This record gives sequence, C-alpha cells and structure tokens, in this order.
Amino acid sequence: MDKEQEQKPDIDINTSDSKIESDNLKNQTDVKSNNKVEEEKKEISPEEKIIELEDKLARTFAEMENQRRRFEKENDEAFNYGGFTFAKEALSLIDNLERSKQILENDNKLKETEALKKTIEHLEVINKDLISIFTKNNIKPIDSLNKKLDPNFHQAMMEIEDDEKEPGTIVQEIQKGFMIKDRLLRPSLVGVSKKTEKKEEKIEENKEI
Repeated sequence: MDKEQEQKPDIDINTSDSKIESDNLKNQTDVKSNNKVEEEKKEISPEEKIIELEDKLARTFAEMENQRRRFEKENDEAFNYGGFTFAKEALSLIDNLERSKQILENDNKLKETEALKKTIEHLEVINKDLISIFTKNNIKPIDSLNKKLDPNFHQAMMEIEDDEKEPGTIVQEIQKGFMIKDRLLRPSLVGVSKKTEKKEEKIEENKEI
C-alpha cells in the first residue's frame, strides 16, 4: 500500500501557472486582433472625409455669418437708440416747464401782470429751444390734437363730451408724447371725445339705480 502511494506522480504547480499565463496572453492577443479589425472597418474613405470636412466648414461659416449679423444689429441698435433712456428722462424738463407755466398762469396774484407775461414768454422760448434740440437728435413730438385715438401712440386718460367731434377724437392733450426715430419714446396722454348724454337718458339711469 505504501508503494502504490509512492508511485503517484506529484502535481507540478509551476507548469499549471505557465499554462494559465499562456492562455491569458492568447486571450489578450485575440482581443487586440478583434479591435484592430473593428478599427479597420470603422475607417472611412477619403471621399467621405472630404464630405465631412466640407460639412464642418459650411457649419463654421454659417455660424460666423450669424455672429456677424448679430454684431451689426447690436451695433445699429446702439448707434440709433443708445440715448433712449437719456432722452426719456430729459423729457421731464419739458414737463416741468409746462407745469411751471400752468402754476404761474393760475396764480391770482400774478394774473394780468407784466412780470407774468415776461416769465411766460421766457418759459415758451426755453420750451421751443428744447424741442428744437430734441428734433435735431431725431426726437420728435407726436401730433395728437384732432387726431383719431391710436393705441400705438396715444393713451386715453379721460372722455370729454363733444358733439362736434367724432367719438374717439383727441380733444385734449394732457402730456405730450414723443418718438425717437421710428420708436415710441413715450405715448401721449390724452382726452378723447364722446357723444353728449341726453338728460332723459341720465334720468332713466338714475331711476334704475
């Protein structure tokens, strides 16, 4: 029994490890070979490369053209309307002159005095000078009186009974509106005409109430 056990061959561990390493190397070689085949399949022809490059160039030029147009538009906007905010704030000068004129004209102590007449004349001269300066810079007042109400340029603040005018006609200008070139700087605040209500209609309305 001891002799049989002595005759069994021992397992060579080094030989087993070598076989495993060999198998691993073979697998790695097979993977690289497969990858190389796939890369060769993915390679495109020269004609396809040219088409791809032409497409990229066309896209690049289109983007450059779009950027150029955006720049030109922004440049034009800055040149034409760069002073929009300043112009809008400067209109307060005209408003203040008009308010000062109304206050002076409504002052009972100053009415019919020479001092009032001279002051009003000076205010009107200043107002005309301001309008002239604005006009030279393409800032122009909106012509409103006796015009039909246009929501693009006018803002109705009240209705005034007037049978001589067509309903919706501007009969009073509360605050003058202005344009800067073709853009609205601020709308005119106006009063528009409406038909006079008959007394009988008013009586009936009061009865209903």
